[in-house]
Amino acid sequence: MIDTFANIFRVPELRKRVSFTLMVLAVYCLCSLVTLPGVNQARLPQLTAGGGALGNFFGMASMLSGGQFTKCTIIALGIMPYISASIIFQLLSSTIPALERLAKEGESGRRKINEYTRYATVPLCLVQATMYLKFMMNPGAGILANTAGNWVMGLVCLTGGTIFLMWLGEQVDEFGIGNGASILITAGILRRAPAAWMYLIENFDARLTSSSDGIGITKMLMLLGGFIVVVGGVILIYQGQRRIPIQQAKHMRGRRVYGGQRHYLPLRVNQAGVMPVIFASALLIFPAWFFGWLAGNFPGNGALAFLKNMFQSGSFFYTLLYVVMIFFFAFFWVAIQFNPKEMSNNLRDYGSFIPGHRPGRRTADYLERVMVRVTLAGAAFLALIAVLPQIIAQSFGIPWFVASFFGGTGLLIVVSVMLDVVQKIESHLLMRHYEGFMRSGRK
Repeated sequence: MIDTFANIFRVPELRKRVSFTLMVLAVYCLCSLVTLPGVNQARLPQLTAGGGALGNFFGMASMLSGGQFTKCTIIALGIMPYISASIIFQLLSSTIPALERLAKEGESGRRKINEYTRYATVPLCLVQATMYLKFMMNPGAGILANTAGNWVMGLVCLTGGTIFLMWLGEQVDEFGIGNGASILITAGILRRAPAAWMYLIENFDARLTSSSDGIGITKMLMLLGGFIVVVGGVILIYQGQRRIPIQQAKHMRGRRVYGGQRHYLPLRVNQAGVMPVIFASALLIFPAWFFGWLAGNFPGNGALAFLKNMFQSGSFFYTLLYVVMIFFFAFFWVAIQFNPKEMSNNLRDYGSFIPGHRPGRRTADYLERVMVRVTLAGAAFLALIAVLPQIIAQSFGIPWFVASFFGGTGLLIVVSVMLDVVQKIESHLLMRHYEGFMRSGRK
């Protein structure tokens, strides 16, 4: 095991990438210690202490912002505005012909779309920062004083913090290892893990006849067992593949016969990874926040109060919409990245075919049919994992920030990102060292 990790630092390029990623995480941790000017620190714990739908909402928002949403730091918005801008341009790229042409131009087109995404992140930051400061300056919250200086400093710091995180994520993409935005979110989630485990330890009751307020032996074993099962399921689905047999056609060159080999076309069960959950969570925060702000400013309006309750985290409508959006983004992401017609043409051009299916349209229809079924299973699993924290929190009576580590989006993000980082490190090792992670590999 020691030799395996030592291999990472034996490759100069890989050592630089891992060291750069660790340095970026250290900078991120330093930024998380800087709060906005004028913040009342004593009032911050009340944001999530109340529980219920409001507490769950702030717990979800804090998780997606890297745990900084409820700490009122300069990076309180996290990288959510950038993710929202990315979602918008992903949707526009499939509907606007000009952006669609840019997306097909290759690397230069993607760089141009990324530039537009950065520009769109700034107004989104200003809108979300305005609503965030409006809530923090609410007399009921009492976290920030409603002064012109706090407004100016808050807008500048929150917008600048998100832009800085966006830049850090892009630097990780270019010079580090793994996906920069996902790694920053994962780092924020893992920073809250000790607090969750301390809560379980402090409330653990080893007596067989424990009170209903404590966590007894049975409840603790169920939580730990559920944690292991969910982690195993996430790894299984993330690594799962549907292998389609591919037969290479035989052809004669002189007196020799070439081709005829049989191999497989791997189709991942979870082709979209964790992005559908992140996209759905990021988009649903905005209506919950917006209708809550309107209902607070117009307390006598019954329609606004009804909409506020509908979009609160934990409600039936919110959960249903959450699941529907996960399915939508799962299929949308696959539709963008997987083109069955193009893949069928590539197989035909390389002299390969799927046994039992004619090259061309028949092969494309078969690939699309298989991918729809595979994506349906992957999206169903993602939706199940995403709603687990609500079930665990209500069934076991534990806070949201604890339940999120025993299932749900937080655990899904952490496991998926860690697996992605491990796979990229392994690919670097296998490319430069024959043995890679396995000492008994090729010599």
